Amino acid sequence: MSDALADWKPDVLGVEGKVLPVVTAPAGVLSSEGAEVDPADPAVVQLAADLVATMRVSPGCVGLAAPQVGVGAQVFVVDVTEHPKTVTAHGTFVLCNARVVEASRWRPGREGCMSVPDLTGDVKRAGRVVVEAVLPGTGEPVRLTTDAFEARALQHEIDHCAGKLFLDRVAGAHAIYQRKVYL
Repeated sequence: MSDALADWKPDVLGVEGKVLPVVTAPAGVLSSEGAEVDPADPAVVQLAADLVATMRVSPGCVGLAAPQVGVGAQVFVVDVTEHPKTVTAHGTFVLCNARVVEASRWRPGREGCMSVPDLTGDVKRAGRVVVEAVLPGTGEPVRLTTDAFEARALQHEIDHCAGKLFLDRVAGAHAIYQRKVYL
């Protein structure tokens, strides 16, 4: 992990985040690829702060991408720290223009999504990933290596930025389930 990410905290954004409404499928923004962003753009910095604020008030939420709040941009927040399946956690962080550059240890796992509130599904994802991205505000490049649940969360949010939902990754209808627990 880069030192820049280790030192990053949401307060470095310097703006207060607003809680935004979360859009649900079939909203078009969820199936369109988000635009790459200028991480120093004040609108992107505000969006980063808004994503953090919205995630923090959403019970059980471990990640949130810009398309989920109606913005077609490659920006997302992740924080798996409190989740019981977490092995590795890097705290709360926001990434822009993220790409998976290495992926291994593929295995299926159950996923849910605030934008698909009534369903969960079994999705095969890498259990170990290396992600390259830039931080909002500074534009500083980061390279993050992680595994297990945090790796799954990163891939889920990167998919949102690419216009994909977890439903696009399930093996078929047999791997989709009604959500049993509402948070």
